[in-house]
Amino acid sequence: MPTVEELYRNYGILADATEQVGQHKDAYQVILDGVKGGTKEKRLAAQFIPKFFKHFPELADSAINAQLDLCEDEDVSIRRQAIKELPQFATGENLPRVADILTQLLQTDDSAEFNLVNNALLSIFKMDAKGTLGGLFSQILQGEDIVRERAIKFLSTKLKTLPDEVLTKEVEELILTESKKVLEDVTGEEFVLFMKILSGLKSLQTVSGRQQLVELVAEQADLEQTFNPSDPDCVDRLLQCTRQAVPLFSKNVHSTRFVTYFCEQVLPNLSSLTTPVEGLDIQLEVLKLLAEMSSFCGDMEKLETNLRKLFDKLLEYMPLPPEEAENGENAGNEEPKLQFSYVECLLYSFHQLGRKLPDFLTAKLNAEKLKDFKIRLQYFARGLQVYIRQLRLALQGKTGEALKTDENKIKVVALKITNNINVLIKDLFHIPPSYKSTVTLSWKPVQKVELGQKRATEDTTSGSPPKKSSAGPKRDARQIYNPPSGKYSSNLSNFNYERSLQGK
Repeated sequence: MPTVEELYRNYGILADATEQVGQHKDAYQVILDGVKGGTKEKRLAAQFIPKFFKHFPELADSAINAQLDLCEDEDVSIRRQAIKELPQFATGENLPRVADILTQLLQTDDSAEFNLVNNALLSIFKMDAKGTLGGLFSQILQGEDIVRERAIKFLSTKLKTLPDEVLTKEVEELILTESKKVLEDVTGEEFVLFMKILSGLKSLQTVSGRQQLVELVAEQADLEQTFNPSDPDCVDRLLQCTRQAVPLFSKNVHSTRFVTYFCEQVLPNLSSLTTPVEGLDIQLEVLKLLAEMSSFCGDMEKLETNLRKLFDKLLEYMPLPPEEAENGENAGNEEPKLQFSYVECLLYSFHQLGRKLPDFLTAKLNAEKLKDFKIRLQYFARGLQVYIRQLRLALQGKTGEALKTDENKIKVVALKITNNINVLIKDLFHIPPSYKSTVTLSWKPVQKVELGQKRATEDTTSGSPPKKSSAGPKRDARQIYNPPSGKYSSNLSNFNYERSLQGK
């Protein structure tokens, strides 16, 4: 076991040998043996081993293993020094191995060490991106859960910091290929991170690139399989995957496949959906997703069928007026409950798809069915006007901080919902029904206007769907996504919209 003096002496031999350094194998071996010494000897070995590593390829394995021993030493200062020097071992065929080692070291709980590992990984990434990715994905696919988790997070946060000359098209193609392997078995949180990684790649920000991502999400969502509404995992996987797809849709990247699946498989089972997310209004969540996607449909083979399913579901939430007794009072005990949040989503979706088949209500439905629909619309619109007046009165004169209370926030959103429904119903009352108006869905950000002003933003076109952080199919201990804000159906009753509306 060499002493400090012996380590310095052999270091001097190697340093003075200049071009003939490779001839002093014995001197380098003494330095390698320094890892068996005390604290001072180990610190010196951590610095000396990498300095001359490239001159002794026949001792490469021994040198890397010696440095790795130092990376796992009980003394934190020794570990940090050893980790800091690891990139010097990343030459040629050794680089993927060094990347693999560094990836494993991401599991450290020491923040300074963790930062050193991150910096070391970034430095070898710039030397050889493909080799580094080999080490990272090896651990993501086969490593311990904590290593897998941190390696994925490293990719999701650090890739975007690398320059274009590092993230070449070839490197991005490798990331996509390896990511597809990982996506065969991921948690919800992991799926979200991989979508973040892939959507950040320049090669996938084109129309064709986004289309690739949509197809990837569709595969994860199992859109080829029959939907099982009684399986909470099946329901959750579909919602999480769909939420990742929504930001990708545009006028050139269509949502048709997802919308068709929702209309065919999900809407008919809406009332029997189950979810592992406590407190989530799963029906409203589904209807919101459908509404957000409905703006981006392309040509649809089953357009009429999908419209009919949407129409039938819409009728369920647009009741007929109660029958009147001979004295003019309601024959029933109570008025039907008007679920405005649900109707906004369904009416918006129907309105969007209806544009593609504008004669659906006139040519495809018999006169009796259309008459029934008009009666329902008229009854709903009457209750709507009462509620809009109540909301406007409740919010009148309130500005600034007063509008930021939870109660008033709900009222503001309720007013957006009812205004949207009002605009859409007016369109459908036209003869023939019109599909020209555009509204901003109530949970989307809109331009602020002062209360009392004319609603300048009511009829603005809805913007791009917002990104949501939830997705993911399989793997153990699946991560459940947080429900989006704006679940107002369950809260609107606080403001008496379910009260009797007739005669107001």
